[in-house]
Order: sequence, then C-alpha cells, then structure tokens
Amino acid sequence: MATTNDLKNGLVLKLDGGQLWSVVEFQHVKPGKGPAFVRTKLKNVLSGKIVDKTFNAGIKVETANVDRRGMQFSYKDGSDFVFMDTETFDQLPVTPEVVGDAANYLLEGFEATVAMYEGAALYVELPASVELVIEYTEPGVQGDRSTGGTKPAKLETGYEIAVPLFITTGEKVKVDTRSGDYLGRVNS
Repeated sequence: MATTNDLKNGLVLKLDGGQLWSVVEFQHVKPGKGPAFVRTKLKNVLSGKIVDKTFNAGIKVETANVDRRGMQFSYKDGSDFVFMDTETFDQLPVTPEVVGDAANYLLEGFEATVAMYEGAALYVELPASVELVIEYTEPGVQGDRSTGGTKPAKLETGYEIAVPLFITTGEKVKVDTRSGDYLGRVNS
C-alpha cells in the first residue's frame, strides 16, 4: 500500500478489482479553496488503454509489485517468443499478445525488459531505438537524392517501414521502436 503522495511515473497500481494500471503522469493540485487532490494519467498494463483519474490527496492506493527484468530474446517457439533471463538463464515463453508491437523489431540476441507480475509476463519493453538491416527496398533512381521523399523498406525482421529514397538494400538503419520511424543510417 502507498498513498497518493508516493506516486511516481512507472509505478503500477492495483485498482478497480485487481486491474493493473501504470502511472504515466501525475500532478499534485492544491486549489485555493477545497482539499488538495492528485490528477493522474494511467495506462492499463494489459490493454494499453489510457485514462485520466483523480484521487484525493493522501488516500491509500494499492500498489502491485511488478518485477522488471533484463532479458534476451532467444528464439520463437511456435507462436510464443522465448526470452532468457540474463542472470538466471531461465527460459520464459511469452505470448504474441504480450509481446505486441515489439515483435516487429525483435531479433535473436536482442535485449529487452520483461515486466513480470505473479509469475506471468505483462509486457515487453524494448530500447527506444534498435539497429536493423534493410532486407529489401526498391533501388533509388538517379536524381532521387532530394529531401522529403520516402519509399517502403523491409527490415530483416520482416517489418516494413518508410525510409528516405537514398537508402539501399543491405544498409543498417536506426529505427524508433515506439513509432516505427526511420531515425538514420548506422555507419559500421
């Protein structure tokens, strides 16, 4: 248990009959008239839904002990993704629903953070950006070096992103894992 004064970003609360909500933003408000309160933006850990919720200041809220562990993606077993705990070397199968969009950027050996609650994986968090090789993209046409144009490119994971016209097959690029945006070339 904690009070609303202990809230911080990333803290996971257990509300509404056991649902897990992660604190995205919070703000303590002390109006000139009336009691103080805490305005929060909460994200449902399982569905990703974001809601605004207001708490009276100082009330008790139940926290969930979520264990975040650094793990390495090992391989895909059927539809499950198998991660290895880098400290204990335990294998952990994670369903595609839990992995979510992170599957678009996962290669064997990639490091990720897996959040666990009561032995079950809640979500997989990747670094903000990853470096991947372009498996295939249409060749650029001479004179297509101007800024602004993009073309589709297939990454080595099979996911397709938009890249500038000058990018060629076989180049390594940096990709934002939150939006899927091209961030730049990687000089090897």
